Amino acid sequence: MKNLFIAIEGTDGSGKSTQAALLAEKLQQEGHKVHLTFEPTNGHIGRLLRSILKGQISVDQKAIAALFLADRLDHILNEQDGLVKKMNEGYTVISDRYYFSSFAYHSVYMNMDWVIECNQMCREILKPDVTVFVDVPPEVCMGRIIANREVPELYETGEILKKVRNNYMEAFNVLASEEVVKIVDGNQPVEVVAGYVRDACHM
Repeated sequence: MKNLFIAIEGTDGSGKSTQAALLAEKLQQEGHKVHLTFEPTNGHIGRLLRSILKGQISVDQKAIAALFLADRLDHILNEQDGLVKKMNEGYTVISDRYYFSSFAYHSVYMNMDWVIECNQMCREILKPDVTVFVDVPPEVCMGRIIANREVPELYETGEILKKVRNNYMEAFNVLASEEVVKIVDGNQPVEVVAGYVRDACHM
C-alpha cells in the first residue's frame, strides 16, 4: 500500500480521536511508517485556538475561521513536521480533523461557500486520499461530552452539534465529485467502528 493521507472527521464526542489513534496503531503493526497528527495543532496558532475553544479568549467567528485556516496552512507547509514533508518522506499521515471540520463548524455562523473558498489553497496543496467521517447522533455525542468534560468547549452544545452534523453532510454533498469521503457508523462498540474505519481506508 502506498503511503496515504487520511483525514478522520466527526462531531465533538464522536470518538474520532480514539479511532485515529487505533488506525495509526494498526497500520504501524502492519509495518507502515505513520504520522498521527491533529487540528488545531500544537503550534503557536493552534495553541491560541485551543484557548479560544476553552472560552479563555473571546474572538469573532470570522476571525476564528481565519485562524483555523492559518493553523492549517502551517500544518501543511511547516518545514520541520508539515504534512507535505511527512508525505514526501513516505509516511502515511492520519489527521484528526482537516478542512471538512472548518466547512462544518464555521458554516454554523457564516456562508459555507465562503469557508470552502478560503480553504481552496489547502485543498490544492494537499487533498486527503480519503476522509472518514465517524457518524454518531448529536445527542449521543453531547451525552459523552457531558460525561467526560468538566466544562464543554465553545461549540459543544446540542443545538450546535446538530447543525455541525448537517453541515458535514451538506459539504460532503457539495464536494462529492472532488473528494473521497467514507461515512462509517460510529454508534457501535469501539473495536467494531475501528474495523469500519480500516475498511474505509483500503484504497
